[in-house]
Amino acid sequence: MAHETRRANLIKKHNLKGVNKPKRTPSHPKKSHMVLAQEGHKLKLIRFGQQGVKTAGKPKKGESAKQKARRKSFKARHGKNIAKGKMSAAYWADKVKW
Repeated sequence: MAHETRRANLIKKHNLKGVNKPKRTPSHPKKSHMVLAQEGHKLKLIRFGQQGVKTAGKPKKGESAKQKARRKSFKARHGKNIAKGKMSAAYWADKVKW
C-alpha cells in the first residue's frame, strides 16, 4: 500500500501523466526531461537530457551525415547504460531524444 501512495504522491508532485511517461522540463536549469520510472515495485525519478541541446531526434529521410554520426556516437558511447533498461537515464535519453 505504501508503494501505491508514494507513486501517487510523486505523480501529483511533479505533475506527471503516469509512470514510464517522460515529460519536458523547460524550466529546469540543467535537464530537459524527467520520468518516473518503475520496474516491479521499484520507483525512481529520473531527470535526463541536456537542456537547450539540439539532438538528432528520430531518423529522417535525407538526414545529414553529421546527424547520423551524432546519433551513432551517442549510442556507442552510452550503449552499456542504455542496456540497463528503464531505470537508467541513458535508456530514456535514447528513447526520447535520439
